[in-house]
Amino acid sequence: MGTWSDFFAAQVGAAAALAGLVIVGISINVNRILSHPLLPGRAAETLITPTGVLVIATFLLVPGQAAWILGLELIASGAVMALIAISIQIRASRAPGREASLWPRVLLSQGASLPFVAAGGLMLFGSETALYWVVPGIVVSLIATVVNAWVLLVEILR
Repeated sequence: MGTWSDFFAAQVGAAAALAGLVIVGISINVNRILSHPLLPGRAAETLITPTGVLVIATFLLVPGQAAWILGLELIASGAVMALIAISIQIRASRAPGREASLWPRVLLSQGASLPFVAAGGLMLFGSETALYWVVPGIVVSLIATVVNAWVLLVEILR
């Protein structure tokens, strides 16, 4: 983990800052968000990805942790991210006034969470490349957060 620690420390800071900015942005438009049946879920979905990165990067910074424990933490964190997002998206698909297609949201949320599950599984099997799967999960998480934040902060005003 030694060579990765600076990367994960940077991700903890970036994810915490992004989550904080999203919370401030949501609070600015909270009345508009709450008045639309689909947007409270979208706001929650927006917070899942930076929070997931924050939690995962924190787990990865714990010194002396056994690889199998870290593997289980990655699997659990990625699975929770995926299941919460899917739950929100299923409710959104059934709501009146729903989006024409939820596929972009599904692809972003699953693209953000499933690499963490893969990394955890590979870590359980002792793969030396396991941590490289964390990188696309983080990148897609940050992209998903920015895309959803744009919808909540800019598109809502149209």
